[in-house]
Amino acid sequence: MSHIDDFRSDLILQRLMALHPKIIDLSLDRMHRILAALGNPERSIPPVIHIAGTNGKGSTQAMIRAGLEAGGAKVHAYTSPHLARFHERIRLAGDLIPEPDLAAALEECEAANDGQPITFFEITTAAAFLAFSRTPADCTLLEVGLGGRLDATNVVDDPRLTIITPVSIDHTQYLGETLELIAAEKAGIVKPRVPVIVGPQEDDALRVIEARAQGLTAPIIAHGQHWMAQPDRDGMVFQDDHGLWDLPLPNLIGAHQVQNAGTALAALRELGATEDQARAAVTRAEWPARMQRLTRGPLVTLAGRAELWLDGGHNPAGGKAVAATLATLPRRPTHLVCGMLNTKDIGGYLRPLADQAQSLTAIDIPGEPNTLPAHVTAEQAIAAGMTARTAEDAERAIAQIVATEPDARILICGSLYLAGRILRANG
Repeated sequence: MSHIDDFRSDLILQRLMALHPKIIDLSLDRMHRILAALGNPERSIPPVIHIAGTNGKGSTQAMIRAGLEAGGAKVHAYTSPHLARFHERIRLAGDLIPEPDLAAALEECEAANDGQPITFFEITTAAAFLAFSRTPADCTLLEVGLGGRLDATNVVDDPRLTIITPVSIDHTQYLGETLELIAAEKAGIVKPRVPVIVGPQEDDALRVIEARAQGLTAPIIAHGQHWMAQPDRDGMVFQDDHGLWDLPLPNLIGAHQVQNAGTALAALRELGATEDQARAAVTRAEWPARMQRLTRGPLVTLAGRAELWLDGGHNPAGGKAVAATLATLPRRPTHLVCGMLNTKDIGGYLRPLADQAQSLTAIDIPGEPNTLPAHVTAEQAIAAGMTARTAEDAERAIAQIVATEPDARILICGSLYLAGRILRANG
């Protein structure tokens, strides 16, 4: 693929970003309008598995995809945000969408929209539906962008399955201040008589999800009631009403990935998967920037003997998950390089990490207008009990750390937007 081809979709995406003054404006009206103008492609895509939740959506989707593909299925997948290139958001029958297909779908949606107000996520989601409807596949994995009830993906009336991963406090300005309100938004993807897989939840969230499912006579398959997943010796065990699967630990790193695997396995069981597919789900899934060890590239070269890790978690639950994972790694001086958005609960993210990190170096997220200024991140880190300083960018932060601690473990963290820029910078 040439750089000229890449440039074509980039230009279209830049134009689409100017169609609405707000990045986020939750509503389904604009989606229904553009999809009708396109001939309602969402009605002719392969059977949909719709995934909502605060944490673990992407990892869960990746494991379901690995399991389905191991059984020979062709799988469409939609996720957001992207890390390095927009094409990552759309997989057609297993492969990243080719540039000509992406550009054509975007241009067709731009023409159908005819200059009317529509958010970037809405019009690009419409483009994904258009591409999915024109490429044969066996199923479609559809990840919610934000919330659920009014998310642009929530226009599919009859999915094969819905999934709600753990719900926690995040995006309160859009979804509500309480766990119950947020859970109600996530549960908006539940559909009449369509089974819903429910990952581990706090009691307040579970009650809301159960009430929604019961009101729609949607069969509920919930963690702790209908299935469980837990570490066992050097592997993990998944058990439900149908029996037990004795499996390896997930190749995605972190204790929380066992529960994400459980949610994926409960979905695969509902879809009729075999134990071999279950094993593939936990051993073959790939999901970058989730406690990812970087092993090559210019930033790794800069780090020298130091380990370099990357994680895109950005809310309090994500901070707890990262801290728990760091606690299981071989002991090594750990230093954070952190950049965050100004819309996040900074203290809630950083407090769990205070016991695991010797220091934090705060940076701005390059090119991101909503970045939290590095000095504010550093102030929040100090308030959370950490030693903190600032640096101009990730490269200088890494250089500062290895100058005094050449055998450090360095974790770049705090935002998927930062993670994407790191992956691009690292080639």
